[in-house]
Amino acid sequence: MGNLCSLFAPPKPVKKRRPISKRLPNPQSSGAGSGPNSNRWSRARSSSSRRDKFEDAVIQEHALAAAAILFRQQNGGGGRDGGSLPFDRSASQRYPVSGSKKNQLPRSSSSRSRSSTDPLLQPHQFLNQGIKLDELETNHFVLIHGGGFGAWCWYKTIALLEEDGFKVTAVDLAGCGINSFNINGIASLSQFVKPLTDILEKLAIGEKVILVGHDFGGACISYAMELFPTKISKAIFLAAAMLTNGQSTLDMFSLQAGQTDLMKKAQIFIYTNGNENPPTAIDLDKSLLRDLLFNQSPSKDIALASVSMRSIPFAPVLEKLSLSDLKYGSVRRYYIETLEDNAIPVTLQENMVNSSPPEKVYRLKGADHAPFFSKPQALHKLLLEIARISPT
Repeated sequence: MGNLCSLFAPPKPVKKRRPISKRLPNPQSSGAGSGPNSNRWSRARSSSSRRDKFEDAVIQEHALAAAAILFRQQNGGGGRDGGSLPFDRSASQRYPVSGSKKNQLPRSSSSRSRSSTDPLLQPHQFLNQGIKLDELETNHFVLIHGGGFGAWCWYKTIALLEEDGFKVTAVDLAGCGINSFNINGIASLSQFVKPLTDILEKLAIGEKVILVGHDFGGACISYAMELFPTKISKAIFLAAAMLTNGQSTLDMFSLQAGQTDLMKKAQIFIYTNGNENPPTAIDLDKSLLRDLLFNQSPSKDIALASVSMRSIPFAPVLEKLSLSDLKYGSVRRYYIETLEDNAIPVTLQENMVNSSPPEKVYRLKGADHAPFFSKPQALHKLLLEIARISPT
C-alpha cells in the first residue's frame, strides 16, 4: 500500500569536497549578475532546489518501500479469509551491528544516522531491569486498532516491542488497513472482528496473548475476551471503549455530556443503502483530524494518518455486547488513560473505569487520542510494565 511510510529514512548523502582551484576573472562579465553577492544567491537557490528534490525523493522511497513490504506479505505470507492480512512485523528488517561495541541498537536496513526523534532507550535497558521473556506468561502482543485506523498506526510500538524480543501481531480488522472487505457491507461486530478471532482460534493449546485495544478496538477485544478467555493473558484498553454488559459503543459515547462541536463537525455519515435507511459507515473530516485525534502528534504521523485512515462501519458501533463475569470477567484488565484526548476526553474514560473497574489504571500525560504517535516511548514502557505483572 503506497501510502504507508517506512520506519526509517535513507542515509543522508555525503557531500564531496571540491578541489580548490583559482578562478580567473572574466573580463567580459559585468553588472549585478556577475558580482560575489550574485554568486552566493545562485548557490543558495541551487542548494535549496537540491534539498527540495532530496526530500521529495525520500518521501517517494518511503512509499515504495512500504508498498513493497505489504505486497510481499500479501503474496508470500498467506492471507486469511476475506483478505485479512495480519501486520505482524514492523516495516523494517533489522540486522546485527558489526564491530565490537556493546549494547548498541540493531541497525535498520536503511543504515541512516540517528535523528533527534529516534528512541533514546535501548532494548537492554528494560530487559536488564528484570524482564526475562522466558519467565513471562506470554511474550506475544496482539494490537487492535481503533475506528478508521489500521495496523499501520502501531508501527512505532511494533518496532519498540520487537527490539525487546517480543512477538507482535498488529491486526487489520475487516475493511481496515489493507484488508479488502467492503466496509459498507459489514453488518455485525462478529464480522468486523473476524480477523482477530481467527488468530485467537488458531492459537495452540495453552498459548496465550496480551490484547491491546485502542478506541473502538476496546469493544473488539471485549468481544474476543468473551469468546476466548483462556487464550488471553491480559487485556489492555488504550483510550478505548471499555463497555459493560448490554452496552454498545454508541451508548458509551452518549454518556459524554454535551458532545463537542469538533466531533459533530468531523463526522460524515455514509448512506450506501439510501438516506431512508441507517448509515452504513462514518468518515471523519480530514481537515479536522489534527485537532480531534492528533493534537499532540508529530506532523509526519498526522500526514500518514490522513492518507491511510478509512471509514468506520456503523453497525458494529450500534451492537450491544453480551459480557459475562465467568468469561469476560475472568480476564485481567488494565486501562491506559490519555490526558490530552479530544476524541474520548479523560472524563469519559474515567466514567468507563468507574463503571467497570479494571485491575489497574495508568495515565499518559501529554498523550492525545493517538498515544502510539504522541507518546510512543511512554506507551512502550507501560506495555512492558503490564507484561511483567505476574499471574495471580
